[in-house]
Amino acid sequence: MNRDTAGFSYLPVEPTERQRFESTALPHLDALYRMAMRLCRDPSEAEDLVQDTMVRAFRFWSGFKPGTSIRAWLFTILRNTYINRYHRKNRRRDANHDLERQAASLETGLGPVACPPPLPDQVVARRVTRDRIEEALASLPPDYKLAVTLADIEGLSYREIADIMECPIGTVMSRIYRGRKRLHGLLHDHAVAAGFAAPDHEKDAPIPMARYRKRGSA
Repeated sequence: MNRDTAGFSYLPVEPTERQRFESTALPHLDALYRMAMRLCRDPSEAEDLVQDTMVRAFRFWSGFKPGTSIRAWLFTILRNTYINRYHRKNRRRDANHDLERQAASLETGLGPVACPPPLPDQVVARRVTRDRIEEALASLPPDYKLAVTLADIEGLSYREIADIMECPIGTVMSRIYRGRKRLHGLLHDHAVAAGFAAPDHEKDAPIPMARYRKRGSA
């Protein structure tokens, strides 16, 4: 993403403060755009989302605590901005609350959840195409998609993801576990349909998410 499109230069602020913001936040602009693309699935909407995120980050720059994770702070703003835009566009507040309740019930009902290890490039699943992985990821419920993307593509810790999603670590683990499980099923079905795997063979084979880490989705 072109850093000149961040859209915050017009906001009134001291030059030194603007320079500090630019040197600290702009290196993460590409990561924000990758995340926005996976949330929006549209380049124009993704750019608008990143622009709104950077404007808000600049406006509330005084609230950032030096020594904490700037990336997690920016992702939190992007996530909240996306949710606000999503609600305005689709008017689905009730559906979002239902999803939160379902995630909370997973945490309280299942107890500690052991997440599978990160998904390496191995076996049959490595033959699944990038477009199919993106399609499968996009089909996940919003919170599952965000949690899996932050963990397996952006490489954030559970603690950072919990801060971004504003939920307990146990809820993050549940969302990642459920999201990965759905991806396994979707991509295995694709591999079977394409003749890469037998219907009952290696259904739990890992999927090649790691190869897309730190890359754009366009």
